[in-house]
Amino acid sequence: MKYYLAIDIGASSGRHIVGWTQDKCIKTDEVYRFPNGMKRENGHLVWDVDALFENVKEGIKRAFAKYAAIESLAIDTWGVDYVLLANDEKVSPCYAYRDDRVEKAIAAVHGEVPFSELYGLTGIQFQPFNTIYQLYDDMQRGRLDGVSDFLMIPEYLGYRLTGVKKKEYTNATTTGLVNATTKAFDPEIIERLGLPKRLFGALYRPGESVGCLQEPIALEVGGQTQVVLCASHDTASAVEGIPMDDNSPYISSGTWSLLGLKVADAITDENSRKANYSNEGGVGYVRYQKNIMGMWIVNRLKDELCPDKSFGQVVEAARQSQWQTYVDVNDKSFLAPKSMKQAFDDWFIAAATAVPQTEGDYFRCAYNSLAAGYRNALDELRQNSGKDFDALYIVGGGAKNELLNALTERACGVKVKALPIEATAIGNLKLQIGRQ
Repeated sequence: MKYYLAIDIGASSGRHIVGWTQDKCIKTDEVYRFPNGMKRENGHLVWDVDALFENVKEGIKRAFAKYAAIESLAIDTWGVDYVLLANDEKVSPCYAYRDDRVEKAIAAVHGEVPFSELYGLTGIQFQPFNTIYQLYDDMQRGRLDGVSDFLMIPEYLGYRLTGVKKKEYTNATTTGLVNATTKAFDPEIIERLGLPKRLFGALYRPGESVGCLQEPIALEVGGQTQVVLCASHDTASAVEGIPMDDNSPYISSGTWSLLGLKVADAITDENSRKANYSNEGGVGYVRYQKNIMGMWIVNRLKDELCPDKSFGQVVEAARQSQWQTYVDVNDKSFLAPKSMKQAFDDWFIAAATAVPQTEGDYFRCAYNSLAAGYRNALDELRQNSGKDFDALYIVGGGAKNELLNALTERACGVKVKALPIEATAIGNLKLQIGRQ
């Protein structure tokens, strides 16, 4: 039996999952789980990448303690964020995508390359936290002086394990700097923005080897294995992990909801730009998809209103509520408010309508709002792709929420196929196993 290790790290938690094939299926065993989250430091939201790396090593150690031989491991995380390196050492801090530092950079970038041109070249939707704006802000502040590399989070963790730097294609597309046709960093954008060309090297595809564990790391974790590239943007791995009977749309439901469709080539027309659809890298296809607010709003409401309650209790309270209206969950007021409850209240006060009264009302409103967001995105997907569909696959944490699935089915007019599986880890493992 050959065993493989998927290290799947999200914005709120990470997990180490060992997988193997048995009876033509991928079997899994979660051997380690750890919390993750942004922290506020000197007025900014940042990631503690040193703590992330310690947890990565601890999970590998746990895997070797249970499975003597592991063929390979691969790491996936959220997109957009990165670590700067100078003389092979990280430049601190590692900013988190929800930090608000880049507002001036956005206008400056669009002054040099209007967004309509950026979209035509890259097919990547506008998000205020896209890597392109973060790097431009770094350049304006002098943070790129003396910097030799920037590595996306999974690339950095792989570098710490192996000493080898390799940039992975699917995650690179989230930067907004990869050309949709050539599938390489776009030299025209880089030159027009004045970004250092030395930062943008070759891109490698999922399945490529990175290298073996450095000897001190191997001694620390209790075993030697090969680090390889999966589709290191977690949504790309999640799509690989969906057992689709057809090419129906999908939602990868976690902190964000990523709704999309696999297509052969990027769709970069004006309707797609206006609808803010993205064309991100997949494994032999393009993920034509849109970021929609996800469980972030529910998690924040729970932390604020009832931190001691379980999610089962939260869902039941929402089920009992009769609240019918919803907010636009993609409005920037819900991106990173100091108080999520107040953000909901302010929305209804501005609309001169009633404000939710009970905890259940707030949660029902959140679920109603997510379903409405899915409906709007699905309507745009039909129009822009020229395809119709009657099914919608949902994977990730949200797939376990029967109330949200029912509300989504009702709002979208499709059959929801909820798969409460670790799709990202399965996709990660699938790509490792497929190398053999």
